[in-house]
Amino acid sequence: MSEIVRYPDFDGVVGQTFSKSKPSWKPKISAPTGAPNIVFVIADDLGYSDLGCYGSEIQTPNLDALAGRGLRYTNFHVTPLCSPTRAAFMTGRNNHAVGMGFVANIDPGFPGYASELPANQPSLPETLRANGYSTLAVGKWHLAKDADLTETGDKSSWPLQRGFEQYYGFLEALTNFWHPHRLYEGNSVVNVNEYPEDYYLTDDLTDRAVRMMKDVKASNPSKPFFLYFAHGAVHAPLHAKKSDIAKYNGVYDCGWDVLRERRFARQKELGLIGPETVLPPRNSEPGEDVPEWESLSADQKRLYARYMEVYAGMVDNIDQSVGRLVDTLSALGELDNTIFIFTSDNGASREGNLLGARSYFRGFAGSGDSVSHRPEDFENIDEIGGPTSWPHYPRGWAMACNTPFRLYKITTHRGGHQVPFVMSWPAHIESRGDVYRRQFTHIVDMLPTLTEMIGISPLTEREGKPSEPLHGTSFAHTISSADAPSTHTDQYWECIGHRAYYRDGWEAVTFHVPRTSFTTEKWQLFDTNSDPTQVNDLADAMPDKVAELVAAWEEAARENKVYPLSEGVRIEHMQRPPSERVYAQTTRILPGTGTLERFRSAKLVQGRSFRINVAWDYRSPDQGILVAHGGQDNGYVLYVEQGTLHFAQNTGLGMKVLPGVALSPKSTSVAVNVVAPGNKTWTVSLEVDGVAHEAVDGFFQPYAFLPYEGIDVGLDRRSPVSWELYSKYGSFPFSGVIHSVTYVPGEVAPDVGPHVLEEAIRVGLAID
Repeated sequence: MSEIVRYPDFDGVVGQTFSKSKPSWKPKISAPTGAPNIVFVIADDLGYSDLGCYGSEIQTPNLDALAGRGLRYTNFHVTPLCSPTRAAFMTGRNNHAVGMGFVANIDPGFPGYASELPANQPSLPETLRANGYSTLAVGKWHLAKDADLTETGDKSSWPLQRGFEQYYGFLEALTNFWHPHRLYEGNSVVNVNEYPEDYYLTDDLTDRAVRMMKDVKASNPSKPFFLYFAHGAVHAPLHAKKSDIAKYNGVYDCGWDVLRERRFARQKELGLIGPETVLPPRNSEPGEDVPEWESLSADQKRLYARYMEVYAGMVDNIDQSVGRLVDTLSALGELDNTIFIFTSDNGASREGNLLGARSYFRGFAGSGDSVSHRPEDFENIDEIGGPTSWPHYPRGWAMACNTPFRLYKITTHRGGHQVPFVMSWPAHIESRGDVYRRQFTHIVDMLPTLTEMIGISPLTEREGKPSEPLHGTSFAHTISSADAPSTHTDQYWECIGHRAYYRDGWEAVTFHVPRTSFTTEKWQLFDTNSDPTQVNDLADAMPDKVAELVAAWEEAARENKVYPLSEGVRIEHMQRPPSERVYAQTTRILPGTGTLERFRSAKLVQGRSFRINVAWDYRSPDQGILVAHGGQDNGYVLYVEQGTLHFAQNTGLGMKVLPGVALSPKSTSVAVNVVAPGNKTWTVSLEVDGVAHEAVDGFFQPYAFLPYEGIDVGLDRRSPVSWELYSKYGSFPFSGVIHSVTYVPGEVAPDVGPHVLEEAIRVGLAID
């Protein structure tokens, strides 16, 4: 018989007796004694030279101070794209091996391109949480399939399901900094009709990160935390606060050639690169070339300088955010025992192409170079960076931001994947000031490095399934020794057909021209120990070394599920799983429904004909928005103003409108008929109470991610389709009665989707 134990008072019950020898409390998991906090901050599309401590003129005093308290790594590498880098960081395995060979917006059915992490592979936050850490995440996620981002989507790849206890941010590739299209708190959508006038995303994310850290330490001061802060900046759209832009007025009038030379000289002064290092010529590869600054017109110089001023303002604001995190850690008394890391997910982006873009999606991104500017490009330049713009700078600035390296994001030359990396841990890193580590290191090394620094072991199974071995190796030993050898001796890269392989300082690399043969593509060879900027191609002089590295790449590609390679016909974007067909069925939306998610909404209208049926009880003088789909990036809106029914589209380049239809005092039905004849156009007409009105050709047929904000019924939430309406009425809720809005998808246009997939496959198979 167990001993009778008399416990102290509980809830006023004196001397309660239990027949137990001891309480059966479950032991709590604790982190190792004195375990450090971890703050990992990753910027988006930030170039190697964009921080003051890496040669920039941009004001980054907080990051410079962080570097002064710790180390700068000068040979740190990621993948050339954001989702793949994040996947490699989270798992410690190569990106294709964990299903992220491209950004998480495709699902062609190939294991290396699944757009979600494997169910058996533990993530870094899962390992840390299992070892007693609080795990916190803010910002960009971009590690889940498009089709899973709805309220009913599979959430197994969302942050809370991959190891984080708290999350606040956006799940997609990018968002509007003034009016984010869709924020999440945990697993729930944050419902917002209108953001405050002074709202700015980076500030909001920083507010939340600061609160999370304070809350954890107030709750349990002895429990360490892991904060993963994934910035949306400096990815497009380039949005920055006026006060931050103003700091850089006139700074970039010198142009990208002079800026690049200045940053290069500063890097030599700082000791980031050796005095013998050569600055490569301007990028000249097909489709990636950069003109001489002095060859541009005065208008182009003025416009392009503005783009870079906005970009610099965004970088400046990231630094301000870092300063607030550091100040919070200091106030909490946690700064000395916090491992604070700052890096970027890939090199600076060339997505603005040759001329830059005031409208990132519509004008340029993913569609190649435009041959000339439009007159409106040079109008209202001061609006660039504000809420009515969705801009991206020309690739000449990306070239300068990646100084001293060649090319940009997506390419496998070093401009695509060599990035700044700053690490501070005052209690344990004794080296201070201009101290560098030049060992080759890679993002897959972060998981084993951090776990070694803390003194824990990575998890080896997940959900009862054994995990695959890590590809990364710890570089913790380099913290205390500048001369310690790198343990990461081999690494492959692949991105959209570009390929590279690194072995002990030697690097073989290709530049892939879309729709050309891989078998005849020339490999370049560089000795990066003596030629880190990849200027002196040794391929012709050392064919045996080229053959060795190409064979190594081939072996790594097969082991890591890199195949099939993307030859440039975009099959991977067009081939989608049958499970997505449900999203193209007739859909009825009731007023009061939250914004229908972007991907879900696009399936109803993108590349196809469709009809919108509105059942309402209109009574004059009711007015307001019936349906809105999109925002300042692109979209369309159906509304009533002063007794007239209107349909207007924001094409991304301006507004296109139908002739208004005067309404009778009463109405019960309205319809919008959209026909997609091809050539990226729509023909649109209105119908009121069964009476058809004039059809107008030449509306823009959205493609790719557009419209970037989903469907609203009865108002236009967040970023407005029409800035004019927003300026007058805000979200402009309809004052009358809407019973329902029904989308009826029709035929797909003859030159998109399934109609062109077969041809793309045929073309791809013919490229050998």
